[in-house]
Parts: sequence; C-alpha cells; structure tokens
Amino acid sequence: MSKWTPQQMPPQQGRFAIVTGANSGIGYQAARYLSRAGAAVILACRSREKGEAASAKIVAKQSSAKVEVRILDVADLDSVRRFATEFLSEDKPLDLLINNAGVMALPERRTTPQGFEMQFGTNHLGHFALTGLLLPALLRQPTSRVVTVASIAHKSGKLNFDDLNAERRYDPRGAYAQSKLANVVFGLEFDRRLRAHSANTASVIAHPGVAVTNIVSNGMGTGLKGRVVNALLPLVAQSDDRGSWPLLYAATSPDAHGGGYYGPDGIAEFKGTPVEVKPKPHALDPAAGKRLWEMSEALTGVRYDALDS
Repeated sequence: MSKWTPQQMPPQQGRFAIVTGANSGIGYQAARYLSRAGAAVILACRSREKGEAASAKIVAKQSSAKVEVRILDVADLDSVRRFATEFLSEDKPLDLLINNAGVMALPERRTTPQGFEMQFGTNHLGHFALTGLLLPALLRQPTSRVVTVASIAHKSGKLNFDDLNAERRYDPRGAYAQSKLANVVFGLEFDRRLRAHSANTASVIAHPGVAVTNIVSNGMGTGLKGRVVNALLPLVAQSDDRGSWPLLYAATSPDAHGGGYYGPDGIAEFKGTPVEVKPKPHALDPAAGKRLWEMSEALTGVRYDALDS
C-alpha cells in the first residue's frame, strides 16, 4: 500500500468541523488542511487574538477557506458549556470534532477553575464534557467522527483512580502520561458505547508522534536537561505539519474505523506516515474504561444521555 498523505483526503465540501486548540501546532495544521479540502471549520481557541491570527494565516493561503474563531477554554467547564450551548442553539450539523487542545508537563501542580489537576482537567475532562454536550449534533450526521488526540506518552501512564487529580503526589510527566492514557481509554470506551447503541458516529484516536510544537517544547522545561532535549528534538521529531497527518487520517480516511488508534509508522512511532498502531494493553481493558467513564461523569456532571434517546 502507498503511504498516506493529506493529498489522499476525500473532498470535505459540505462537512462541518470543530478543532480545539487550533491556533497553533498540529491543531492549526489539521484545521488548515480540512479547510483546504472544503470543510467549514471552527477554530476553538482560548485566545481570540491567537485564533484570529491563525484564521488570517489560513485565509491568506486560501481565500475561499471557511474558518471561524470561537472562544473555548477546555480547562474551564463553564467555558465548555457556553461553547456547546451556543453551538447547539444554532442547529448546525457537526461532522467532525477533533479533541486536540492540551497542556503538557506543568512543572508545578495547577488546578482548573473547577479544582481539577490542570493536565487531567484540560486534556481529558474538558474534552469528555465537550464531546458529551455536542453529541446530539454529532449523532444527527450519518458519518460523523470524534477524533481524540492522545500521545505515545500514554504508554508510560497509569490511571490512579484513587488520586486522579494528583492531590497526594504530583509528578509533571506522570500527570501528563495519565491524562494521555485517559484520552485513549476514553476513546475506546466511547467506541464501545457508540457501537452498543448502533450509532453512526465513530470514536477514533490518533497521536502525532513527536512533533516540534509549542506544547512539546514548553513541556521539556527550561532547565539544562530541557534545553538539551529541545536542541536535539528536531533530529528525532517531525514538523507540526507532519504531526497533524495521523489526526487527518483518523478524521477523514475511509480506512479509519471506530476504535482505531493511528500514529506514525516510524521507529517507536516518533515520526512517519499514518498507520494503525497499538495502544498500551491496559487501555484496552473494558473495566478501566467503564470506571473512568463513570468517574468522568461524576466529576464533570456531563452524561451522554443522547445515546439513550
């Protein structure tokens, strides 16, 4: 089989997409490619200024691009609810949701406005709530997809169900790895629930490999070790453009399927072209999926009632 590139994306005219964290990095690149293929794209960003700058860059390269900036802070469940309520009130179709926004390896424990550990709250809980709230719009579309962006870091993660918010002990990289494992576990459990209800929506997971983006560079820290790693990063990593390809494959390829996990085909999945890859075995455990789901419902107050209607 030939290696997949965005040039193989099916036409996206008539499709509507939301990409979180689309002002830079792989989120920006994914939004750019989708709009170039004809999709109407909402750049869901925490900063309007950065979002408008990203939108201007996309339109400058393609004057016909249909892009719109809306404010969304995935770390804040109140912001998530406002965003979803506004979108649903417009009765627009939603063909694609890419859960991409995130934070990485914060050196000190910080909390979201609702008191959750920032990485778990942003990377997992915010997107869990957003997906559940937008689910009615997704279910109305015959071939809609939700792409949850994970990381190869999930393989070193552990779901500490007794301390998901790292109140007893906080380790920057451990908390990040846990949040990324939660992304994979959520994506797989969501797929199980969608299939159990014979829903047309597909839950797909992707990771960008090691891409040179702001979140990765900042996550390495400013100490000597972090500076050395950042200096060497371009030798083993790929660009944010190439890092977006697994997301685009998961979002648009006819060969991508619900419950599939996609990443680069290179050594250790650091870089390369998109293929189906294997998550950490623990992520496949339905019991872990069920437990994380129920705890996420309790923490966010969001239930996926649309699946039962």
